[in-house]
Amino acid sequence: MIKTFSLTDVGMKRKINQDYVFTSEEAVGNLPNLFVVADGMGGHNAGDFASRFATDTVVNEISASMEKNPIKLIRHAYEAANEGIIEEAKKRSDRVGMGTTLVVASVIDDYLYVANVGDSRLYVIDEDICQITRDHSLVEEMVRAGEIDRNEARVHPLKNKITRAVGGATEVKVDFFDMKLKEGDIILMCTDGLTNMVEDEEIKMVVKSSGDVASIAENLIAKANKNGGIDNIGVVVIEPFSK
Repeated sequence: MIKTFSLTDVGMKRKINQDYVFTSEEAVGNLPNLFVVADGMGGHNAGDFASRFATDTVVNEISASMEKNPIKLIRHAYEAANEGIIEEAKKRSDRVGMGTTLVVASVIDDYLYVANVGDSRLYVIDEDICQITRDHSLVEEMVRAGEIDRNEARVHPLKNKITRAVGGATEVKVDFFDMKLKEGDIILMCTDGLTNMVEDEEIKMVVKSSGDVASIAENLIAKANKNGGIDNIGVVVIEPFSK
């Protein structure tokens, strides 16, 4: 039996919460479950609108689709969300340039299927912590090119500059990942409001010491806020093989 808990928090510095999450342990269309994390960007309330709009579009598209291949199904949902945000941005000047990160996941039997655009993340945590998604950010490109290391990346002034977003271009390029899960795995989906404040090893320690999925989510957000809470924080915690 799958168990989940999701939470967002405005953080310590922001007035508007632009993070948005969705979880369903029950079937959504042809997917047996569905989990979404989005971190919007844009002035005024545009980022808030973009993250909610993209998430709602993905859920609605998957609900209505007859497609059974999970990758095709999720890809079509991303494309609809991307097109929708671009169209919405044309309607109001204060929404021009808005966009959102988007991580979508589903557990099918003992396999995890993940899609990602932006720098929100999905981890699988057991005795180690493994980042499954790859950040679409300028700093991540610099790390891959060997120009800076991981420690420098954490404090780099351009660390929040993303290179891909839903709504950022007429065509959205989505990364897909899949992996076999095992007993004891915990899945964590989160926005950069967590990962910019809490290092991976600290995240693993909180996950391993917190007990149930609700405590994990609450303790991660508390840790991010204790460390400064400079951004909104969104987390989804999934225990795929709960007893």
